[in-house]
Amino acid sequence: MAGKIYLVATPIGNLSDISIRAVDTLKNVDIIACEDTRNTIKLLNHFEIKAPLTSYHEYNKIDKAYELCEKVKTGKNIAFVSDAGMPAISDPGYELVDIAYKEGLNVTVVPGASAVVSALAISGISSRRFSFEGFLPSDKNEKKEILTELSQESRTIILYEAPHRLLKTLKELFECLGDRKISIVRELTKLHEEVIRGNLGKIIADYESCDIAVRGEYVLVIEGKSLIEKRNERQKSFEEISIKEHFDKYILMGFDKKEAMKAVAKDRGIQKREVYKELIGE
Repeated sequence: MAGKIYLVATPIGNLSDISIRAVDTLKNVDIIACEDTRNTIKLLNHFEIKAPLTSYHEYNKIDKAYELCEKVKTGKNIAFVSDAGMPAISDPGYELVDIAYKEGLNVTVVPGASAVVSALAISGISSRRFSFEGFLPSDKNEKKEILTELSQESRTIILYEAPHRLLKTLKELFECLGDRKISIVRELTKLHEEVIRGNLGKIIADYESCDIAVRGEYVLVIEGKSLIEKRNERQKSFEEISIKEHFDKYILMGFDKKEAMKAVAKDRGIQKREVYKELIGE
């Protein structure tokens, strides 16, 4: 009978945040796969967990996933943990889950700490809708493309960043998104946990004047673009063409005349009768 793969959340800072079920699972599986055995062994030693470790990381994730799945097929139970928080979230792991499902294996989750949700909760920025981007790509062109896309994002945006890249990233966000409200969350659940709130421009100035120390791992929670602002920008963009040209675009798209007039009125934020009058030359 085949075993099972357990995705086990580990603390993001404070070791007391681990769940009873997570400790019990790690004590009872046959193998624990982890990103970095040097980090995970500290957690295991703290809770007197003796299960053997094996490394699963960005550079071996495909071959190792198949190797681990073969062990599960022989009846072994395997836990997968990341260095901190939920595995497979902005970390290697989703490939393991995908391959396990393709191999017909069972996967379950032992939930727990998550830097994404914790930072959002403590940020004081709207949590009704959000977009998690993880770390921005290092490739300059790819990063620019993503930032351009994020500039139109109306949901709250959550990013991860390392301390040595923080100021550069804040400046890139300011350039592409404007002077948005942001909460910079540092060292979650640890002794020096801190939330720095304000607008990007002011916070960048504070960092550059050395009023704020740059230490620890960061989660950036950035307000999305106002829906009102997006609507106003959209309406303004239509001012560059005449109502007739606007109407004709919808006709070419297959709209009937009534639907086209309604769509034009909505786009431009005007009454349908105004569109009608313009079209008949009144």
